[in-house]
Amino acid sequence: MTEFLSDVPLVTSQGGRGPGMFGRIVLVVLWLGLCVLPMVLAIGDLELATGRSGTPGTLRVVSCEDLGEGRYDCRGRFTPDSGQGAVEVSASPDSDAGDVLRAQLTPAGDRAVPAGAKGILAALTLPGVGLGGLGFLPYVVMYWLGARRGRGAAVTWGLLVTAAGGALMLAGMVAAYS
Repeated sequence: MTEFLSDVPLVTSQGGRGPGMFGRIVLVVLWLGLCVLPMVLAIGDLELATGRSGTPGTLRVVSCEDLGEGRYDCRGRFTPDSGQGAVEVSASPDSDAGDVLRAQLTPAGDRAVPAGAKGILAALTLPGVGLGGLGFLPYVVMYWLGARRGRGAAVTWGLLVTAAGGALMLAGMVAAYS
């Protein structure tokens, strides 16, 4: 199949090294999509963790069932701060039976997630992955455009952004599992 790609000038470059202009645009759009998507998907969890949505209260983890392959199904009782009756909910799979923590009940009322600093850091795990992935995109674009000036700065900023994303992801994972 690759022998036909050289007949499509927009997909391969004339020198045969790397993708053509159309291929580069597709790669940049896909790269952006893969890095921005985790940030967008985390908005709901961030709203819950910060208290902008859901019902505040206390979660008591009642049971955690081992599903195998490192997966767990945890159940708990959520008691709203408003004094209404407790409801059965799904708890975070990184919980342990007997845990009692501040939590937010989702608007659907089926799941409770940790609130406060722990919840916020846990919700920032996916945006950290996306941020880390964006670090070297400017360098790649500059390289493909043939820009010579500023590529060193792009590498430096890429290292800093990638390190910041990695630190955010690591902090979120530590918060979620501690």
